[in-house]
Amino acid sequence: MADPRRAIPRTDTVLAEPPVAKAAETLGRDLVKALVVAAQQRARAGEIEPGEVVDEVLARLPVTVSSLRPVLNATGVLVHTNLGRAPLSPAALDAVVAAGGTTDVEFDLETGERAKRGRSALAALADAVPSAVHVVNNNAAALLLCALALAQGKEIVVGRGELVEIGDGFRIPDLLASTGARLREVGTTNRTTVGDYAAAIGPDTGFVLKVHPSNYRVTGFTAEASIAELAGLGVPVVADVGSGLLAPHPLLPGEPDVTTALAGGATVVTASGDKLFGGPQAGLLFGDTAVIERLRRHPAARALRVDKLTLAALEATLRGPEPPVRAALDADLGELRTRAEALATSLRSAGIDAEAVPSTAVVGGGGAPGVDLPSAAVALPARYATALRLGEPPVVGRIVRDRCLLDLRTVRPADDPALREAVRRCR
Repeated sequence: MADPRRAIPRTDTVLAEPPVAKAAETLGRDLVKALVVAAQQRARAGEIEPGEVVDEVLARLPVTVSSLRPVLNATGVLVHTNLGRAPLSPAALDAVVAAGGTTDVEFDLETGERAKRGRSALAALADAVPSAVHVVNNNAAALLLCALALAQGKEIVVGRGELVEIGDGFRIPDLLASTGARLREVGTTNRTTVGDYAAAIGPDTGFVLKVHPSNYRVTGFTAEASIAELAGLGVPVVADVGSGLLAPHPLLPGEPDVTTALAGGATVVTASGDKLFGGPQAGLLFGDTAVIERLRRHPAARALRVDKLTLAALEATLRGPEPPVRAALDADLGELRTRAEALATSLRSAGIDAEAVPSTAVVGGGGAPGVDLPSAAVALPARYATALRLGEPPVVGRIVRDRCLLDLRTVRPADDPALREAVRRCR
């Protein structure tokens, strides 16, 4: 009998198939050729039929050349650090694509002269929060720049209860000390008064630092000095509000925001761009005109600056429609329940053990620690969690009481059909 392996199509024959050839144009010939060779090897091993090689290649084509894969976030964590924090709005994504080519990021088309970098994005930030503004690549970089420009060789006065650790073991005290500034710790873990700060201020004080505790709360017998109290001490006050909330939000009454911090007298306010702000990773600095200009002109500012893609996404987040994080935060609980019921009913009709259940979502990313957001979810058997993560598209939920919960507060309504089909494929 003839060897069936002789029926396996040649590499050049598979690459010439129209859908494969088109994929090679967008993803690169080397990547697609590697998939062809892998499919041929599976056919030689008898795992697939020779006539299935082309289908195997097409089934394994990635969405993009990048190894990063789009994921449906059904965890109920609005700003999930491990899933890239804030998803960009369609307007921001379009802006990034437009900015990916040659742009006028630092060029005035009218005069033909060099222009201020990112002027439109900075104007959008200043319109949202009237103040001087500057942008660096993340909030840690914003604090780093403040320490370098305002306190190198001097002291930074900070409350002991605000010496926080951020993601992956990075600690704010270590970050600040690396700039050559000295930390002057005041107060205790649970109680720090304005008098503690006042007693520590002297000729070597660069600024007082007020940090919003990230991922935890101190409750019980506590006290802390307000920004307004600290502003009366006669030295600059740098307030790290963390989550990027620009103005007060009714669902987050205890979450500090940029507008309130500036009104309280902060000299500089720093915040993240990829949390409650809802945009790309960036460190946002707002505040006193002279101080912000001093930060902007510091030599380290060049090393910390953002690229044109970030500037484009920032501006579009501010100028365009509501970003996904804000939409998730403001989602109507009744609508979430209706969606959960509809999804559960549809899945049950397909023979899947699914039910709509109450759920609790959180902001995440260090924002609004301790604040619960009522939500609705679809509950499935726990075994679905792994299968969903390994599916296409990957779906990430959470396990609660041996059930896999798919929380809809972090799933866009437009993605409900994709979520339903992802679950059906896991039967």
